[in-house]
Amino acid sequence: MNLPQSDFVTVRGVKLHVRRWGSPDAPTLFMLHGWMDVSASFQFVVDALGGDWQVIAPDARGFGLSDWPVAESGGGGYWFHEYLSDLEALLDHYAPTGPVNLVGHSMGANVVCLYAGARPERVRRVVDLEGFGLAPARAEQAPRRLAAWLDDMREPPTLRSYATLEDVGARLIKTNPRLAPERARFLAQHWARRAEDGRYVLLADPAHKLHGPLLYRLDEVMATWSRVQAKVLHVEAVASPTLAMLAGEIPLAEYKARFRAFPDWREKYIEEAGHMVHHDQPEQVAALIEAFCA
Repeated sequence: MNLPQSDFVTVRGVKLHVRRWGSPDAPTLFMLHGWMDVSASFQFVVDALGGDWQVIAPDARGFGLSDWPVAESGGGGYWFHEYLSDLEALLDHYAPTGPVNLVGHSMGANVVCLYAGARPERVRRVVDLEGFGLAPARAEQAPRRLAAWLDDMREPPTLRSYATLEDVGARLIKTNPRLAPERARFLAQHWARRAEDGRYVLLADPAHKLHGPLLYRLDEVMATWSRVQAKVLHVEAVASPTLAMLAGEIPLAEYKARFRAFPDWREKYIEEAGHMVHHDQPEQVAALIEAFCA
């Protein structure tokens, strides 16, 4: 196993934990994890890379070993666009000159795709692992959304704890039955920590479960995607359950028509995988990333 080094980079008063694999002189891949995940999630892909790469992967704010600013301040929730600002600060720190290669999974994929449209000159390649965006919102949904947010403010969400790390691994396998037991054991060590009462708690601020007060504006997202200059590779599991869940009653072809907003977009499908494609088929994911970003 290719073990990473740990860096801590302070961004606007928030200390972000960054895992860094490989030599600083090698071509660099920036990897952003998904919701309720941590940067160690990319370990299997890093191990499968055949070439000489430096991989830089942060724990997003409020996850893993990064600061949990909302929990510490007792505030409301996380503003999604802060992830873009954190990404830019890390690019300024690690790659202040020249365009970069960005890889994101799920929430992280949405972050890198939006960033590539906001800062097109800074991005060379984008690899989107199971990043679909949300279903288009309707204006009449706003009152209920605001009410749900107010309810959350009154009674903040919590996360369950686990008796053992084995229980944490079992929870990961329950979510993803394809996850091999040895990979579940590895992830459990980075997904949770032992609390003072001896139980294991997830390394995630419960405030991430808050409903945001704003609707998802697909037209604004697509307008941002339309400015992306980088080539974009979308990697999707065959018969993706996440895509089906997000699309709901919208036909899948209609739902995915949004990707036409990207000026240069292509897709690859991976069999025998679910939403966590980088856990289920890391060798295939690594090969696609290397071929696309070489």
